Amino acid sequence: MRVDTMRQLDYWLGIPLTFISSIVVKIQDTWRNVQEQEAPELQRILFVELSEMGSTIIADPAMRRAQKNLNAELFFVIFAKNRPSLELLDTVPRENVFTLREDSLFTLLWDSLRYLAWCRKNQIDTVIDLELFSRVSALLTGLSGAWRRVGFHSFHNEGLWRGFMLTHKVAYNAHQHVAKNFIALIYSLETDEAEVPFAKTIITDDDIKLAQVSFDDATQDALRARIAPLCPNGSIEGKRLVLINPNASELLPQRRWAKERYAALMRALLAEFDDILILITGAPAEKEEAECLKAQCESDRVINFAGAVKFAELPVLYTISTLMVTNDSGPGHFSAITPLKTFVLFGPETPALYGSLGNSTPIWAGLACAPCVSAANHRKTPCSQPACMSAISVEQVFALVSAELKR
Repeated sequence: MRVDTMRQLDYWLGIPLTFISSIVVKIQDTWRNVQEQEAPELQRILFVELSEMGSTIIADPAMRRAQKNLNAELFFVIFAKNRPSLELLDTVPRENVFTLREDSLFTLLWDSLRYLAWCRKNQIDTVIDLELFSRVSALLTGLSGAWRRVGFHSFHNEGLWRGFMLTHKVAYNAHQHVAKNFIALIYSLETDEAEVPFAKTIITDDDIKLAQVSFDDATQDALRARIAPLCPNGSIEGKRLVLINPNASELLPQRRWAKERYAALMRALLAEFDDILILITGAPAEKEEAECLKAQCESDRVINFAGAVKFAELPVLYTISTLMVTNDSGPGHFSAITPLKTFVLFGPETPALYGSLGNSTPIWAGLACAPCVSAANHRKTPCSQPACMSAISVEQVFALVSAELKR
């Protein structure tokens, strides 16, 4: 389904369903109290994060903390198309991942019913809702049957109404990185104090350090061997790989820097450095668009690499490359689990909240209107002409990238 269709469903169906479900959840919790039932020991934690592939990387420090501090078995529910991002670090066992299809309303509803049975079969005792702006995730959390239900609550702040599904209400902090907000969710389960709101603690940068992946020489050489035939003289010897990711997800197309600016940047880099090869990356569906961008450079040192590697091979590509320039999108987060130097172009979103946790430099104009998307507006902006991206000049990006290449 299209993103706007999902938003409409979340509003028109989400509000009444959330209201009804809140009553059901309240009755369930009241009955448990009347019966003086004791909550089961915390053993199985289910994380709910559906729509953003990059968020699975940002959430990884929180999931690893839950494993270490709570000694819990981890489970995850995510949209089927986004599952590969969860498998880059494999923090959650693959057999513990449940996927929802979103290609139609019928399949989404059917998979949601299967999910309810799956939760009970796996005896999920705790659910952590990682979403900030989705009533779907609130419904999945509330109706899971879990005793402990953790998530962000608006309290007296602006934001989407998501019912009364939570036993542990955490204050979302719009002035701290989302990764630290995710850590706060875990902290609410660690403390014995019933704080209002959670979480009254300090979360440091060390708490959100990402795990890193590594690959042996044979794996790296195998990918270099696949790139070599696409290069001038059929060789990659003595060349440095520069990755250009010019696309962003359909969730927020305003994050895209203009293609002609990417072309101008690539031409400038090619003129300045004769030892670089530029690979234009992207999904298989973006191959034609990448070919048009390549044509604007008129150089055999620019390679259309869109769809050339499987998703699981991206970390290998990042490991053998020198740097990447990308819009604010998934690759900026996927590369964070490798040493790759990454330059991420931000516009309608702020790097203070969604900056990459890796070896990354954000480039952000910081206009008076930015950021224009947040948890309070369903990440939907009225802007159709993103001046925040136009304000980032080719010269500005070139200066940063060329300094890194010279270093």
